[in-house]
Amino acid sequence: MKRRQKENLIQGFFCGLSLCSILFLLGIVIVLFKEGLPIFNVISFGKLFFGKFWYPTYEPADFGMLPLILGSLMVTVGALIISVPLGVASAIYISEVAHPKGKEFVKLLIELLAGVPSVVYGFFGMVFLAPLVQNFFGLPVGLNAFTAAILLGVMAIPTITSVSEDAISAVPESFKEASYALGANRWETTVKITLPAAMGGISTGIILGMGRAVGETMTVLMVAGGAAVIPHSFFEPVRTMTATIAAEMGETVVGGEHFHALFAIAIVLFLMTLTFNIIADFLSQRFRRRLR
Repeated sequence: MKRRQKENLIQGFFCGLSLCSILFLLGIVIVLFKEGLPIFNVISFGKLFFGKFWYPTYEPADFGMLPLILGSLMVTVGALIISVPLGVASAIYISEVAHPKGKEFVKLLIELLAGVPSVVYGFFGMVFLAPLVQNFFGLPVGLNAFTAAILLGVMAIPTITSVSEDAISAVPESFKEASYALGANRWETTVKITLPAAMGGISTGIILGMGRAVGETMTVLMVAGGAAVIPHSFFEPVRTMTATIAAEMGETVVGGEHFHALFAIAIVLFLMTLTFNIIADFLSQRFRRRLR
Protein backbone atom coordinates (compact mmCIF):
# COMPACT_ATOMS: atom_id res chain seq x y z
CA MET A 1 0.00 0.00 0.00
CA LYS A 2 2.83 2.39 0.88
CA ARG A 3 4.55 1.56 -2.40
CA ARG A 4 1.37 2.40 -4.29
CA GLN A 5 1.08 5.72 -2.44
CA LYS A 6 4.70 6.58 -3.29
CA GLU A 7 4.08 5.80 -6.95
CA ASN A 8 0.97 7.98 -6.98
CA LEU A 9 2.88 10.79 -5.26
CA ILE A 10 5.73 10.63 -7.80
CA GLN A 11 3.26 10.44 -10.66
CA GLY A 12 1.38 13.47 -9.34
CA PHE A 13 4.65 15.38 -8.89
CA PHE A 14 5.73 14.87 -12.51
CA CYS A 15 2.21 15.56 -13.73
CA GLY A 16 2.30 18.86 -11.85
CA LEU A 17 5.62 19.78 -13.46
CA SER A 18 4.16 19.01 -16.88
CA LEU A 19 1.14 21.20 -16.18
CA CYS A 20 3.44 24.02 -15.03
CA SER A 21 5.29 23.85 -18.34
CA ILE A 22 2.01 24.08 -20.22
CA LEU A 23 0.87 27.01 -18.07
CA PHE A 24 4.16 28.85 -18.59
CA LEU A 25 3.88 28.39 -22.35
CA LEU A 26 0.26 29.53 -22.29
CA GLY A 27 1.26 32.60 -20.30
CA ILE A 28 3.99 33.48 -22.80
CA VAL A 29 1.55 33.17 -25.70
CA ILE A 30 -1.06 35.32 -23.94
CA VAL A 31 1.47 38.06 -23.19
CA LEU A 32 2.86 38.01 -26.74
CA PHE A 33 -0.54 38.43 -28.37
CA LYS A 34 -1.82 40.84 -25.72
CA GLU A 35 1.11 43.21 -26.29
CA GLY A 36 1.62 42.59 -30.01
CA LEU A 37 -1.87 42.81 -31.48
CA PRO A 38 -2.50 46.49 -30.52
CA ILE A 39 -0.01 47.56 -33.20
CA PHE A 40 -2.66 46.78 -35.79
CA ASN A 41 -4.72 49.66 -34.41
CA VAL A 42 -2.20 52.10 -35.86
CA ILE A 43 -0.77 50.23 -38.86
CA SER A 44 -2.25 47.77 -41.34
CA PHE A 45 -1.19 44.17 -41.69
CA GLY A 46 0.29 44.80 -45.13
CA LYS A 47 2.39 47.80 -44.07
CA LEU A 48 3.67 45.96 -41.00
CA PHE A 49 4.75 42.74 -42.70
CA PHE A 50 5.59 44.05 -46.16
CA GLY A 51 6.82 47.56 -45.37
CA LYS A 52 10.35 48.22 -46.65
CA PHE A 53 11.52 50.57 -43.90
CA TRP A 54 12.06 50.08 -40.18
CA TYR A 55 12.47 53.55 -38.65
CA PRO A 56 10.69 53.34 -35.28
CA THR A 57 12.04 56.69 -34.01
CA TYR A 58 10.98 58.76 -37.02
CA GLU A 59 7.92 60.98 -36.99
CA PRO A 60 5.79 59.43 -38.32
CA ALA A 61 7.41 56.10 -37.51
CA ASP A 62 7.88 53.29 -40.06
CA PHE A 63 7.41 49.74 -38.79
CA GLY A 64 8.07 47.74 -41.95
CA MET A 65 9.22 44.26 -40.94
CA LEU A 66 10.23 43.06 -44.41
CA PRO A 67 13.96 43.97 -44.03
CA LEU A 68 14.07 42.14 -40.70
CA ILE A 69 12.29 39.06 -42.03
CA LEU A 70 14.51 38.91 -45.12
CA GLY A 71 17.62 39.42 -43.00
CA SER A 72 16.63 36.53 -40.73
CA LEU A 73 15.84 34.25 -43.66
CA MET A 74 19.08 35.13 -45.48
CA VAL A 75 21.22 34.38 -42.44
CA THR A 76 19.29 31.17 -41.75
CA VAL A 77 19.59 29.90 -45.33
CA GLY A 78 23.31 30.68 -45.32
CA ALA A 79 23.71 28.82 -42.03
CA LEU A 80 21.91 25.77 -43.43
CA ILE A 81 24.12 25.73 -46.52
CA ILE A 82 27.09 25.39 -44.17
CA SER A 83 25.65 23.23 -41.38
CA VAL A 84 23.63 20.64 -43.30
CA PRO A 85 26.51 19.07 -45.31
CA LEU A 86 28.89 19.20 -42.34
CA GLY A 87 26.30 18.00 -39.84
CA VAL A 88 24.98 15.10 -41.92
CA ALA A 89 28.51 14.08 -42.99
CA SER A 90 29.60 14.08 -39.35
CA ALA A 91 26.61 11.92 -38.43
CA ILE A 92 27.44 9.44 -41.20
CA TYR A 93 31.06 9.28 -40.08
CA ILE A 94 30.13 8.73 -36.44
CA SER A 95 27.51 6.07 -37.20
CA GLU A 96 29.02 4.18 -40.12
CA VAL A 97 32.75 4.79 -40.37
CA ALA A 98 34.42 5.84 -37.12
CA HIS A 99 36.18 3.41 -34.81
CA PRO A 100 34.37 3.13 -31.43
CA LYS A 101 37.10 5.14 -29.66
CA GLY A 102 37.22 7.72 -32.42
CA LYS A 103 33.43 7.89 -32.42
CA GLU A 104 33.31 8.99 -28.79
CA PHE A 105 36.03 11.57 -29.37
CA VAL A 106 34.30 13.12 -32.38
CA LYS A 107 30.95 13.19 -30.57
CA LEU A 108 32.61 14.93 -27.64
CA LEU A 109 34.12 17.59 -29.87
CA ILE A 110 30.79 18.27 -31.59
CA GLU A 111 28.96 18.43 -28.28
CA LEU A 112 31.53 20.96 -27.04
CA LEU A 113 30.44 23.26 -29.88
CA ALA A 114 26.93 23.25 -28.42
CA GLY A 115 28.29 24.23 -25.01
CA VAL A 116 30.10 27.36 -26.17
CA PRO A 117 28.09 30.49 -25.19
CA SER A 118 26.71 32.46 -28.10
CA VAL A 119 28.44 35.63 -26.92
CA VAL A 120 31.78 33.82 -27.34
CA TYR A 121 30.86 33.00 -30.94
CA GLY A 122 29.93 36.63 -31.47
CA PHE A 123 33.16 37.90 -29.94
CA PHE A 124 35.19 35.48 -32.08
CA GLY A 125 33.30 36.67 -35.14
CA MET A 126 33.93 40.34 -34.41
CA VAL A 127 37.62 39.98 -33.56
CA PHE A 128 38.78 37.29 -35.98
CA LEU A 129 36.23 36.20 -38.59
CA ALA A 130 34.85 39.58 -39.66
CA PRO A 131 38.28 41.11 -40.45
CA LEU A 132 39.21 37.90 -42.27
CA VAL A 133 36.08 38.04 -44.45
CA GLN A 134 36.58 41.75 -45.06
CA ASN A 135 40.17 41.35 -46.25
CA PHE A 136 39.60 38.15 -48.23
CA PHE A 137 36.65 39.49 -50.26
CA GLY A 138 37.76 43.13 -50.30
CA LEU A 139 34.63 44.37 -48.55
CA PRO A 140 34.10 47.74 -46.86
CA VAL A 141 32.94 45.96 -43.70
CA GLY A 142 33.18 42.38 -42.45
CA LEU A 143 30.10 42.50 -40.24
CA ASN A 144 27.51 41.16 -42.66
CA ALA A 145 25.12 38.30 -43.39
CA PHE A 146 27.92 36.06 -44.66
CA THR A 147 29.88 36.27 -41.41
CA ALA A 148 26.73 35.69 -39.35
CA ALA A 149 25.77 32.71 -41.53
CA ILE A 150 29.16 31.06 -40.96
CA LEU A 151 28.87 31.36 -37.19
CA LEU A 152 25.24 30.25 -37.09
CA GLY A 153 26.13 27.32 -39.34
CA VAL A 154 28.76 26.19 -36.85
CA MET A 155 26.31 26.65 -33.99
CA ALA A 156 23.65 24.53 -35.74
CA ILE A 157 26.02 21.62 -36.50
CA PRO A 158 25.66 19.91 -33.08
CA THR A 159 21.86 19.82 -33.35
CA ILE A 160 21.86 18.44 -36.88
CA THR A 161 24.63 15.94 -36.13
CA SER A 162 23.07 14.63 -32.93
CA VAL A 163 19.58 14.08 -34.34
CA SER A 164 20.88 12.71 -37.66
CA GLU A 165 23.26 10.32 -35.90
CA ASP A 166 20.42 8.95 -33.78
CA ALA A 167 18.30 8.48 -36.91
CA ILE A 168 21.07 6.69 -38.81
CA SER A 169 21.88 4.45 -35.83
CA ALA A 170 18.19 3.52 -35.54
CA VAL A 171 18.09 2.00 -39.03
CA PRO A 172 17.73 -1.79 -38.53
CA GLU A 173 20.85 -3.84 -39.20
CA SER A 174 18.75 -6.17 -41.34
CA PHE A 175 18.48 -3.42 -43.96
CA LYS A 176 22.26 -3.17 -44.20
CA GLU A 177 22.82 -6.92 -44.11
CA ALA A 178 20.37 -7.40 -46.95
CA SER A 179 22.26 -4.80 -48.99
CA TYR A 180 25.61 -6.46 -48.28
CA ALA A 181 24.13 -9.82 -49.22
CA LEU A 182 23.23 -8.42 -52.65
CA GLY A 183 26.84 -7.37 -53.24
CA ALA A 184 26.72 -3.69 -52.28
CA ASN A 185 29.73 -2.17 -50.55
CA ARG A 186 29.63 0.05 -47.45
CA TRP A 187 29.37 3.32 -49.41
CA GLU A 188 26.56 2.05 -51.66
CA THR A 189 24.70 0.70 -48.64
CA THR A 190 25.05 4.00 -46.78
CA VAL A 191 23.92 6.15 -49.70
CA LYS A 192 21.17 3.97 -51.14
CA ILE A 193 19.83 2.16 -48.05
CA THR A 194 20.77 3.79 -44.76
CA LEU A 195 20.32 7.45 -45.66
CA PRO A 196 16.91 7.02 -47.38
CA ALA A 197 15.68 4.97 -44.41
CA ALA A 198 16.89 7.64 -41.97
CA MET A 199 15.78 10.62 -44.05
CA GLY A 200 12.84 11.42 -41.78
CA GLY A 201 15.10 11.75 -38.76
CA ILE A 202 17.72 13.66 -40.72
CA SER A 203 15.04 16.08 -41.92
CA THR A 204 13.97 16.55 -38.31
CA GLY A 205 17.53 17.44 -37.36
CA ILE A 206 17.78 19.94 -40.21
CA ILE A 207 14.53 21.64 -39.23
CA LEU A 208 15.59 21.84 -35.58
CA GLY A 209 18.90 23.29 -36.71
CA MET A 210 16.95 25.84 -38.74
CA GLY A 211 15.00 26.77 -35.63
CA ARG A 212 18.28 27.14 -33.75
CA ALA A 213 19.56 29.57 -36.39
CA VAL A 214 16.33 31.59 -36.55
CA GLY A 215 16.15 32.02 -32.80
CA GLU A 216 19.78 32.99 -32.19
CA THR A 217 20.15 36.52 -30.83
CA MET A 218 23.52 37.52 -29.39
CA THR A 219 25.72 36.25 -32.22
CA VAL A 220 23.78 37.98 -35.01
CA LEU A 221 23.48 41.11 -32.89
CA MET A 222 27.27 41.29 -32.73
CA VAL A 223 28.33 40.24 -36.25
CA ALA A 224 25.45 40.75 -38.71
CA GLY A 225 26.01 44.50 -39.06
CA GLY A 226 22.71 45.75 -37.64
CA ALA A 227 21.47 47.51 -40.81
CA ALA A 228 17.66 47.37 -41.05
CA VAL A 229 17.58 47.50 -44.85
CA ILE A 230 16.51 44.99 -47.48
CA PRO A 231 19.63 42.90 -48.26
CA HIS A 232 20.64 42.24 -51.87
CA SER A 233 23.62 39.95 -51.22
CA PHE A 234 25.21 37.92 -48.44
CA PHE A 235 28.00 40.49 -48.14
CA GLU A 236 25.77 43.31 -46.92
CA PRO A 237 25.02 44.17 -43.29
CA VAL A 238 21.61 42.95 -42.15
CA ARG A 239 19.50 42.96 -39.03
CA THR A 240 17.49 39.97 -37.90
CA MET A 241 14.25 39.94 -35.97
CA THR A 242 15.85 38.62 -32.80
CA ALA A 243 18.62 41.24 -32.90
CA THR A 244 16.03 43.99 -33.35
CA ILE A 245 14.12 42.94 -30.25
CA ALA A 246 17.30 42.65 -28.18
CA ALA A 247 18.70 45.99 -29.36
CA GLU A 248 15.55 48.12 -29.10
CA MET A 249 13.36 46.71 -26.33
CA GLY A 250 15.30 48.55 -23.62
CA GLU A 251 14.77 51.90 -25.36
CA THR A 252 11.03 51.74 -25.94
CA VAL A 253 8.20 53.30 -23.99
CA VAL A 254 6.06 50.59 -22.42
CA GLY A 255 2.69 50.58 -24.15
CA GLY A 256 3.88 52.72 -27.07
CA GLU A 257 3.70 51.89 -30.77
CA HIS A 258 7.35 50.84 -30.91
CA PHE A 259 6.79 48.55 -27.91
CA HIS A 260 3.84 46.81 -29.56
CA ALA A 261 5.72 46.53 -32.87
CA LEU A 262 8.55 44.65 -31.16
CA PHE A 263 6.05 42.26 -29.64
CA ALA A 264 4.58 41.77 -33.12
CA ILE A 265 8.05 40.69 -34.24
CA ALA A 266 8.12 38.28 -31.31
CA ILE A 267 4.79 36.83 -32.46
CA VAL A 268 6.24 36.19 -35.92
CA LEU A 269 9.27 34.48 -34.39
CA PHE A 270 7.05 32.39 -32.14
CA LEU A 271 4.90 31.25 -35.07
CA MET A 272 7.99 30.45 -37.18
CA THR A 273 9.63 28.33 -34.48
CA LEU A 274 6.30 26.67 -33.66
CA THR A 275 5.90 25.74 -37.33
CA PHE A 276 9.43 24.33 -37.46
CA ASN A 277 8.81 22.22 -34.35
CA ILE A 278 5.48 20.91 -35.65
CA ILE A 279 7.10 19.88 -38.93
CA ALA A 280 10.00 18.26 -37.06
CA ASP A 281 7.59 16.33 -34.82
CA PHE A 282 5.57 15.19 -37.84
CA LEU A 283 8.69 13.96 -39.64
CA SER A 284 9.95 12.26 -36.48
CA GLN A 285 6.69 10.33 -36.03
CA ARG A 286 6.64 9.42 -39.69
CA PHE A 287 10.22 8.14 -39.40
CA ARG A 288 9.30 5.94 -36.43
CA ARG A 289 6.32 4.45 -38.27
CA ARG A 290 8.50 3.77 -41.28
CA LEU A 291 10.98 1.72 -39.25
CA ARG A 292 8.34 -0.43 -37.56
